[in-house]
Amino acid sequence: MRGASFNFNETIAITPRRGMVGRIVSPMVDRVVGILLLFVLAFPLQAADLETIGDTRLLQADATLAGAGVTVAQAESLESTNGPDFEVNPGAVGQPISLFTWISTNGSSTAFPNNLGTESYHADGVGDFLYSPSRGIAPGVAHVDNYEADYFYDSIIVPGVPISDQVVNQSFAFGNTPPQQTVDSAYDDYIDLNTNVFCSAAGLGATVGAPGTAYNCIAVGAYSATAGSPVGPTLDNHRSKPDMVAPGVEESFALPYVSGAAAVLLQAAVRGDGGANTSAAKDLRTVKALLLNGALKPNDWTHSTNAPLDTRYGAGVLNIYYSYEQLAARQQRFTTSTSELAGSAHPPVSNAGNIASLLGWDFETIANPALDDVVNHYCFNISATMGTAYTLTATLVWDRAYAATGVNYLALYLYNATNSALVAASVSQVDNVQHLYAPHLPAGQYDLQVVKFESASASYTPSETYALAYQYFPIAPPPLTATPGEGNCIISWPSSPAIFILQQTSSLNPPVSWSNVSNPGWITNSVVAVTLPTTTNPSFYRLIR
Repeated sequence: MRGASFNFNETIAITPRRGMVGRIVSPMVDRVVGILLLFVLAFPLQAADLETIGDTRLLQADATLAGAGVTVAQAESLESTNGPDFEVNPGAVGQPISLFTWISTNGSSTAFPNNLGTESYHADGVGDFLYSPSRGIAPGVAHVDNYEADYFYDSIIVPGVPISDQVVNQSFAFGNTPPQQTVDSAYDDYIDLNTNVFCSAAGLGATVGAPGTAYNCIAVGAYSATAGSPVGPTLDNHRSKPDMVAPGVEESFALPYVSGAAAVLLQAAVRGDGGANTSAAKDLRTVKALLLNGALKPNDWTHSTNAPLDTRYGAGVLNIYYSYEQLAARQQRFTTSTSELAGSAHPPVSNAGNIASLLGWDFETIANPALDDVVNHYCFNISATMGTAYTLTATLVWDRAYAATGVNYLALYLYNATNSALVAASVSQVDNVQHLYAPHLPAGQYDLQVVKFESASASYTPSETYALAYQYFPIAPPPLTATPGEGNCIISWPSSPAIFILQQTSSLNPPVSWSNVSNPGWITNSVVAVTLPTTTNPSFYRLIR
């Protein structure tokens, strides 16, 4: 059987496990105008966060990847109902005043303090995680436009006024006014026309909400043992949101990691790390596909063919190292394209040549001939010399078009081209993201297909531009470690994009009966850790796929 086994050699006395420290619930301040709600919580940054999200490993490979040359918009809701407190204090985040412009309905200023508003400790916390030299993921950004959030929505998003900022961080969520679909449409139209990368909080309370529910936003949830992050799907049509998660007790401070990671990928794309086609590499669809496809899967991550992302974790936990690796593997064009009568089968091709790289990305426009579905084929050969089995992650992203009421229907399929068997599919008809996670791939020929369907109910426009990110990971069960504690024991193993399940048994004498460990495993400092109560009986543990 697949897996690695670990045997406790010591017997540890049982001590009742004490409850976890209670979750700190952030107060939420309702704006006087009733539009925006704000997460307000100050807490210390855990040193392990940058390790967890792959930034430490990335900087070991290239210390210059810090978001250089990228401009950022930081939209902040007011922190109280009776004061104009939305501003980042440059001194609090270790950056010069010259890095910032503060903007509200009262005008703009490049001085601090100024007469537009006052310091927001929430804004300071967001900035600390995003671009501070000591703890931020993108301390090299070229400029930060700090907007008051009501002004940003009313005067920038709704009328569609272009801004020069390449990444927009929105660590706030709307209430019920205006309605979710109104907000979604405003943001989707703006993003489709202006091509900024928007990273937004996944929602307010228990359910995902605007602006993170916008099709073209990257909705980010908080990942921690004590986080109460919103859960999907969307209330309107059951789309998969959030898109991903990052470490943090609240979304406000998980989100800047993703915004900073987007800035890092944009810097890399512009300077040519993704190849000569820099306009495609820096496109918001490519950036989104890379961020989602590089994410780490918690060991209880799940999805289905009709729901591409996990309702809690989205594609998984941000890991900028894997995302950058896929970018740096450069654009890998599809092998061949075929047309099939609309609604008919789209079998794999086996003689069209293979893409040499087992990781990479592509950016294409796919168009339907009359009455036909069109299929772009990405063919790969996994040889036996590469390893006994591989896991594929693949993410397809496209935009909801300006003024559209829905999205074109694109889908992802993985076929074993040797025997024409369908291995995996992501076929949601309401999402503009499709995601495959296909473990246990033996050696053989594989056909990864991007399909655009032609039928009137599936095709809003005859062509669509998409980004695809993919990587085939070799399966290598990592070693297990046991660390005894007071009344408990922590079983841990190195994190990877592959999902491993921890199992236990009380005896290795045949017949051995293994059962899944139900305790959650949390990714911290690039390690998955599961806390278990100790027992007086020996226990044996293993990882399986």
